[in-house]
Amino acid sequence: METHYIETMIAQLSAPDSKHDASEQALISLRRILKAVEANSRSLARDTSLTPSQLVVLKELSQRGGAQPGELARAAGLKQATISILLDKLQARGLILRARGDADRRTVMVQITPEGRHTLAGAPDLLQAEFGSRFAHLPEWEQAYINAALVRLVSLLGAADIDASPVLDVGAVTDLPGAPGEPR
Repeated sequence: METHYIETMIAQLSAPDSKHDASEQALISLRRILKAVEANSRSLARDTSLTPSQLVVLKELSQRGGAQPGELARAAGLKQATISILLDKLQARGLILRARGDADRRTVMVQITPEGRHTLAGAPDLLQAEFGSRFAHLPEWEQAYINAALVRLVSLLGAADIDASPVLDVGAVTDLPGAPGEPR
């Protein structure tokens, strides 16, 4: 079934009466992806005042019960400096608590608060969760094909050196998205 879908898409894109050439079609598809990510980020911000990265951190804490910042950073695919900023913002909103270790005062343990659990319960699913679920159901060859095409697209856009985490988000992972047309 998926093979038929791919063949149909290729036929449509290469049809002589197509109003867009191949590079324009690629840019249109890329723009659709960016718009979907931005719309999901805005929806999440509107509903919860959280960024996708903050929601990922809350979900990790909810599943683990508690964790050290370094563990959270690794689990969420974020840098240590980024996780510190995210935790500061979550703590300021009362969604998490940080406490020093009893045995070793240098260690910090992070826990989700009841308010954090309440916020998490009302949050919509992340676009990346939906993508991950659908992507996992694709055959291995198609997953490899998509990954190879995306790596090539990154190269074509000169974006190979841009640091990125596995969180579908727009802008800085610590900043809430603005309203449409609003400067960041």
